[in-house]
Amino acid sequence: MAAIDRMNEDVVLIVDDVPENLSLLYDALDEAGYAVLVATNGESALQRARQSLPDVILLDALMPGMDGFEVARHLKADPATEPIPIIFMTGLTDAEHVVAAFAAGSSDYVTKPIRPSEVLARIAAHVQRARQTHQARSVLDAYGQACVSMRPTDGALVWQTPLARTLLQKYRGEDEPQLVERIHAWLQAALTKPPPSAPLEIRGDEGRMVCALHGRTDEGECLLVLHEESDIAITKALMDSFKLTLREAEVLYWVIHGKTNRDIGDILGISHRTINKHMDNLFEKLSVETRTAAAAVAMRRLQMPA
Repeated sequence: MAAIDRMNEDVVLIVDDVPENLSLLYDALDEAGYAVLVATNGESALQRARQSLPDVILLDALMPGMDGFEVARHLKADPATEPIPIIFMTGLTDAEHVVAAFAAGSSDYVTKPIRPSEVLARIAAHVQRARQTHQARSVLDAYGQACVSMRPTDGALVWQTPLARTLLQKYRGEDEPQLVERIHAWLQAALTKPPPSAPLEIRGDEGRMVCALHGRTDEGECLLVLHEESDIAITKALMDSFKLTLREAEVLYWVIHGKTNRDIGDILGISHRTINKHMDNLFEKLSVETRTAAAAVAMRRLQMPA
């Protein structure tokens, strides 16, 4: 098979076991300027999709062996193929099968007999939207942002940047086996409260992952921004920023998090009188007079959200 020039053509993968349908769609798409790939069963569809990463997939719902619903679930479970829009082709108008198509990850569906003009219109719309989404994700990836898009109705992760995927894997340990379910529960509660909603914090061995609601897309999905706060890293940053000793930085770290002197003494295992001495040193080095001001100065320097 000849290589596809991805710079000049949008690529469509057609998956159907009926030769007449393939021929009709191939001719219409080819004439419209698309590069067309063909698969006649579920296994070859998955292989072609992973190799070529088409811009959109036209997928027959009912095929021998692996049907379209199963193919879609495999595609959406693979990070490489998950963003590709899937348009189901089915002769079934029963609501149960339509629901099954969307549950499997479909973006749209068309009914048989196929009308090429309708298919071309649907493809053009989804290709344009997918390209815009891809550009936005590329920007987020390039700037190292950890972002996920979650569907609020069922908690499905529609897409996620590589850094977000890394954070989710890191914090999905034995203590958080239902991490995505916990984030979904928090999101549902956040959507019922007036903004701004308090971020969700997931504790780990060396720090915590903070999840905040950034906004909603035109499709109603929720954009969540994740970032990791490491106790060790923040303490080191405080030492470097204000020329503090390790103990002074540890005290300031807990001041930022609203702990009283007594709390800090208990956490660090030192006397409350020693904490008072460290606080006096902090006030002098940060040129402030109160613990509230000390916390504000430190948070501003570290660019931490208030």
